[in-house]
Formats: sequence, structure tokens, C-alpha cells
Amino acid sequence: MAVQLREMTLADYDEVYALWAASEGIGLSSADSREAIGAFLQRNPGLAFVAVDGDIIVGAVICGTDGRRGYLHHLAVRSSHKRQGIGRHLAQACLNRLREQGIEKCHIFVYRENHSARQFWESIGWVERVELVLMTKTLD
Repeated sequence: MAVQLREMTLADYDEVYALWAASEGIGLSSADSREAIGAFLQRNPGLAFVAVDGDIIVGAVICGTDGRRGYLHHLAVRSSHKRQGIGRHLAQACLNRLREQGIEKCHIFVYRENHSARQFWESIGWVERVELVLMTKTLD
């Protein structure tokens, strides 16, 4: 059966979360709770996708925008379905939707030691921004 892409809904959460949890290089936190992902999907309608093979989710990505830039998060593909172009198609679906909204640039955060992810992103045209430093503050 051919893998199909469709928009992610909150009904997909349990299966998508399990995929993320099983995927190397995906960092999960309280920001990935059902409630938080539900709010994220509401704020960013039409920007998250799943890849399905029959009735099984084999890939997922969530995408958001602040109105200026897009941000991809948690792109993952089930190990049994890697190297079939699914990750590339998921990323492209997000980029297409962002472009439709007038967004001209998109970012993704990748762990420095996640060499396979960095290779993947570079292979599909993404470049590392070495002139930037990511700074974070936890809000108490």
C-alpha cells in the first residue's frame, strides 16, 4: 500500500507521540503533552502532517509560524519506512503551506550530536546557521 500524507489531528496524538518517543533525536517535554499539542494545532491550523501506511502512522511533523518565520518540530519517520522519501514529503508539505501563508523562511532545531538528522536536512537543502546562538529561558 502506498504511503499517504494528511493533516494531523489531535485524534492522532497517541500514535504520533509513540512515534516521537521511539525516534532517536526527538526531545520530548511537557510542551508535548496532549493539551499542549492540541493548543499548538489550533494556533497553527493545516500545518501539521502525518504519513499513513494503511491505518498506521509511519511519519509525522508539526509546524508552526509566528507570522514571520516557520518552524518545523519533531519530524520523525518509523524506522521500517525510512529512506523512502517520507521525511522529505512531510517537510515539503509544511513548506508548501507556509509559502501559501506568505512565510518566506523556515527554521528547525536539530541536536548538534544528531548527525543523521543533520545529514538528512542538509541533503534536502537546509543550511546550518553558525552565526546564531540559541538561548532559552524557562518561565517559572
